[in-house]
Amino acid sequence: MIDRKKVVERNHPVINKLEPLSPLSVGNGEFAFTADITGLQTFPESYEMPLGTQSHWGWHYTDSSTKHRLKDLSLDSYETYGREVGYPLFPKGEDDHAYHWLRQNPHRIQLGQLSFVLTKENGKKAVIEDIEGINQVLQLWNGTLYSEFQLEGVTVSVTTSCDPHSDQLGVKVESSLVEQGRLQVAIRFPNPDMTSRTWEESIQLNWKNDERHETILQSETDGAVLIERKMDEDRYFVKWSCDHGTFEKTGVHECTLVPNKQRRELCFSIGYSLDSLIDLSPVDTIVGESAEYWESFWRTGGAIDFSGSSDERATELERRVVLSQFLTAIHSGGSIPPQETGLLYNSWFGKFHLEMHWWHGAHFPLWGREEILMKSMNWYNEILPLAKELAVSQGYDGARWPKMVGVDGEQTPSTIAPVLIWQQPHPIMLAELCYQGSHSRELLVRWREIVYESANFMASYAQWDEEKEAYVLGPPLIPAQECHKPEESWNPPYELEYWKYGLELAVLWADRLGDDVNPEWEAVANSMAPPPQKDGVYLAHENCPSTYESFNHDHPSMVGALGLLPGALIDKEVMKATLKRVRADWQWETAWGWDFPMCAMTAARLGEGEMAVDFLLMEATKNTYLPNGHNYQRSDLMAYLPGNGGLLTAIAMMAAGWQGAADRKNPGFPDDGSWVVEWEGLKPIL
Repeated sequence: MIDRKKVVERNHPVINKLEPLSPLSVGNGEFAFTADITGLQTFPESYEMPLGTQSHWGWHYTDSSTKHRLKDLSLDSYETYGREVGYPLFPKGEDDHAYHWLRQNPHRIQLGQLSFVLTKENGKKAVIEDIEGINQVLQLWNGTLYSEFQLEGVTVSVTTSCDPHSDQLGVKVESSLVEQGRLQVAIRFPNPDMTSRTWEESIQLNWKNDERHETILQSETDGAVLIERKMDEDRYFVKWSCDHGTFEKTGVHECTLVPNKQRRELCFSIGYSLDSLIDLSPVDTIVGESAEYWESFWRTGGAIDFSGSSDERATELERRVVLSQFLTAIHSGGSIPPQETGLLYNSWFGKFHLEMHWWHGAHFPLWGREEILMKSMNWYNEILPLAKELAVSQGYDGARWPKMVGVDGEQTPSTIAPVLIWQQPHPIMLAELCYQGSHSRELLVRWREIVYESANFMASYAQWDEEKEAYVLGPPLIPAQECHKPEESWNPPYELEYWKYGLELAVLWADRLGDDVNPEWEAVANSMAPPPQKDGVYLAHENCPSTYESFNHDHPSMVGALGLLPGALIDKEVMKATLKRVRADWQWETAWGWDFPMCAMTAARLGEGEMAVDFLLMEATKNTYLPNGHNYQRSDLMAYLPGNGGLLTAIAMMAAGWQGAADRKNPGFPDDGSWVVEWEGLKPIL
């Protein structure tokens, strides 16, 4: 039996100096708080990664939620097998403002910046250069952040913990700075509006335009304050309590906690909600419940131990795996699909990308935690009417799931998103992964309509090609490798295989439920076009002349047809040659974090265990895992949760196997004795 606590504790993130890319977070899947070296958000200007406080309910519409409607945009029309289909791809003339407003709205908001106000002996405010003696540990086993630092030789010890069941923090501070009156705590609220046309420019918080929002101290009682936040038609509340301090409004959008000087300890709770009725828990209760929750998390589900391996890379791989479990639980484990930066800061205006939902969540059931994925799976039922409307508007049956989308479920205009299709089978496969964990009829019933309507669109979207005597996909479409033109792309290998597999799963669900099977599902699944190949390797799509020269960048998605999927349409020798060509010729600096585990999964199914490990640990910028465990991509995308989720999916598959895997332990790892991998609670992928 694995000593789970020992495995987790040897991988705690420890910070002993300023790490501008690696702040540490606490959270619960619905809410997260990211802290600097002080345990709060005291020196945000010293960090390249924004210090966020975000929740899944915290969204804002600039001016009005009905200022612009997608239906009012002029669409780009594409000839589609004898009819015209419109997509909101490019802004046009007077539509320009509406196009960009719809891209930015609704957007997630930062709920407030919670900081220490530290004063030096000379009365001046402390700056980052004044901070010494940094010792910070994120105790993964209990989910609590412990921070220690010194100001002018005086030690400050801080405990920061998140309630596992509500959007509130408990903070405990011990220092003689408290009784000296040199330590206070302030919360500041930024302007929630988006003002740029590219999300890369809108990462940092906006402290201008104070008149665009309101911060109201609605009520004050002994030891507590209720703050109301108003932003156009949206509002939320912050309740802050401390029984040994007073609260003062110290700025237009700032409130400060002034502790009593008679004590060296300061304890406070702070909660965030759409509702003014916030029932705060004492700090000790929050810390205790966090410890109970996270110990249960680590003791249940899957666990893996690499310590017996002789390969010198095993220690780093284990670190990535342990930290990825924690990060995906707090950032990707909520009630809606997460944005690619989770609850850290806004990427793509805080919206989520449904083609990434698989990468965020497929690992949960493989690690025996399907209940976490099930929370966000329920969101598909909520937006099903909109997905059906989208399909009908384009002349298709069923439900077409959007790609880039906000909490409202409306697709977002984009030069790429509206013509991507590989998110379409995701709900089917994710539902099946959850079902494999429970074999529950209740689950089959709950997601029946999601599965069936997804399949109805897929069958309707595929077109019969008389010459090929097969069903084809596109044009127009953009494959998962997004650097292709929609009007010139058809039959990408991964999408062909996924169409077949998804429809076969839908048939299986109907059989389990005793429902009549849509005959089109079987007809299309049984007659998909063969994945295109040339010179012994698979192409990006059928009309791509030179995949490995002019198109050897972005995602090598053709390899996903065997790896993520069983590959019923795939010739394994051709795929092996393809994978080797990809490894040798791909521009890996242009790849993305999930491409490395995708290639590892393909290598595993091909019996190339050493290559699988090499892909997981390839030295490349996009495969960097920071001290806090986040998968770094570039200067404006410093955290990328699909990389963490993909890593966990690949590890589960390489350890527990897949349907048809070799009958040996750890079939995806090298079989030469260099990797001794002990695991429990993992499940094979489909």
